[in-house]
Amino acid sequence: MGIQISTREAGGVSILDLVGSSTVDAGESESLSKHLRNLTTAGKHKLLLNLTRLSRIASSGVSIFLEMFVSLKRIGGDLKLLRPRGRVLDVLTVFRLLDVIPSFEDEIQALESFRPQSLFAAP
Repeated sequence: MGIQISTREAGGVSILDLVGSSTVDAGESESLSKHLRNLTTAGKHKLLLNLTRLSRIASSGVSIFLEMFVSLKRIGGDLKLLRPRGRVLDVLTVFRLLDVIPSFEDEIQALESFRPQSLFAAP
């Protein structure tokens, strides 16, 4: 089936809904990488990858996530993950990616995490 990517916007955050499976196929990995690069080139520096309907991910996909996370951090942006499941969660855990890239189970909480935290926030 491959990977299908749709993008939507919410509060200045680009949410990428990833559906299908990202395998070792170089074309799929390049497609994902190109899509992410195009967004950042267009000035989108807050990305939330919705992994709810992604059934598999290969190491090449993991490296793309990590590369984009580091790239965005360098320019003051951020990349976060939403609802990794099943085999995808297993792979991200094995690679310890969840220790590096923040992951959320709730989309609203994930979107709120992109907002700057006030130094004078109420307790």
